[in-house]
Amino acid sequence: MKTQAALNYERIAAAIAYIHRHFRQNPDLDVVAGHVHLSPFHFQKLFQDWAGVSPKQFLQYLRVDYAKQLLQQPEASLFSVAQDAGLSGTGRLHDLFVKIEGMTPGEYKHGGQDLHIQFSLADSPFGDVLVASTTQGICHLSFIDEDEEAAIVQLTARFPQARFTRASDALQEAALSIFTQDWRNRPQLKLHLRGTPFQLKVWQALLHIPEGRLTTYSQLAEEAGYPGASRAVGTAIGRNPVAWLIPCHRVIRATGETGEYFWGSARKQAIIGWEAARQAAEGF
Repeated sequence: MKTQAALNYERIAAAIAYIHRHFRQNPDLDVVAGHVHLSPFHFQKLFQDWAGVSPKQFLQYLRVDYAKQLLQQPEASLFSVAQDAGLSGTGRLHDLFVKIEGMTPGEYKHGGQDLHIQFSLADSPFGDVLVASTTQGICHLSFIDEDEEAAIVQLTARFPQARFTRASDALQEAALSIFTQDWRNRPQLKLHLRGTPFQLKVWQALLHIPEGRLTTYSQLAEEAGYPGASRAVGTAIGRNPVAWLIPCHRVIRATGETGEYFWGSARKQAIIGWEAARQAAEGF
C-alpha cells in the first residue's frame, strides 16, 4: 500500500507533466487541481510544499523559458513570441520577463543591446568597489581585488551588448550608503537582477537575513523552499552579482566555519565582524 507521501508525489508529478503539456493554453488552478483529483485549495498548498513555488509561478517560469528559446531565433518578433507562448500580447510578455529575468524581452534577445548601464568606483571599509545601475536599479556591485580594468571587464562581460557610461547616479549613491549610514534609516533600494528562477529565489531568501545575523546553507535552502538542496543553494550564492546588498556573506557552514566567499574568505570574516560590532554599538 502506498504511503501518503508517495501518493502526494505522484499527484504533483502528474500536475507538473500536465502543466508542461498545456502551458500554452494557460490552464487555471481549478483545471490542474481537477486533473489530479484535488480541491484547488489543497492542490495549491501541496504544490507549493513540493515545488517551492505556486502553480501560477511555475506556469510563468515555463512560459518565460519557452519564450527565451523562441527569442534566440533571429527572425522571431516579440509579437510572435508572445502569441506562441500563449500570452495575451507583448505587454504581458514584457511584464513576465521583467518580473522573472530582470530585463525586457528585447534586452534578452539582443544580449543587453537596449540596456544603458552606468558604473562608478568608490572606496569602502573593505576595499574599493565597483557599482553599476540601470534605470530599474542596481545590477552589479563587486569588490575590486585586482586592477580597476579587470573589474570593469567582468561587469561588461555580463552584458556584452549593453551601452556603458562611467558615471555615478542617485541609485549608486544610495547603495553605497550601506557603509556609512545608520542601517535602520537607509533608503529603499531597487535591484535589477538577471538569473534563473532558482537563483532569484535563493537571492530573495538572502535578503531576509537581518544585518548582524548569520544562517547556514541548509537553513537558507529551507527558507528558499528547497530543503536538502544545500549544495545547489551554495552554487547560486556564489553567482550573486550584487555584493553586500544581497548579503551572501551572512551564510556560514553548519560547523560554524565561515566558509568560502566570492570576494575572499578573509573579507567575509571582516564584514561579519564589522556588522556584529555595529549592531552591538546600536544596542541590538
